[in-house]
Amino acid sequence: MNRFLLPLGIFVVLVGFLAVGLTLNPREVPSPLVGKPAPAFSVPQLHDETAKFSPQEMAGKVWLLNVWASWCVSCREEHPILNEFAKTGTTPLVGLNYKDKREDGIRWLARFGNPYLLSAVDSDGRVGINYGVYGVPETYVIDKAGVIRFKQIGPVTPEVLQKKIIPLVQELNK
Repeated sequence: MNRFLLPLGIFVVLVGFLAVGLTLNPREVPSPLVGKPAPAFSVPQLHDETAKFSPQEMAGKVWLLNVWASWCVSCREEHPILNEFAKTGTTPLVGLNYKDKREDGIRWLARFGNPYLLSAVDSDGRVGINYGVYGVPETYVIDKAGVIRFKQIGPVTPEVLQKKIIPLVQELNK
């Protein structure tokens, strides 16, 4: 009888861990970069490959970095939301075109609208690695000092925009 108690106890503990894990939201994976300076980079811009973009250019501003790609289905889902958000002028929105062909990215923005102040090109994915990109789309709120304050994994939804991003941007701009 006692020999069955240990396996039964282990089974109950494993079921408990599974039950807790199933209640967690996979989009709320904590990022080790939140609260830390945004990684520095300097990459070409999408529409002008002779011009470079670096996060240091945004020093003193609260801004959003949105990682996107023309091949990304979820990016198409969030894009109308970003277009509407950009019209409000709440804060600068910079795109990071991730592992994409330049021509495809330009064509995609021409077709679906361009909400970005500019888009930088991360063709080899190195910038994405430094930012801990799990997959596109991902959006980062970066404060005036260049510190990442929020990371949205997956598409920005109207709810996330209204309840998390906009209030945070307003608070950081005070």
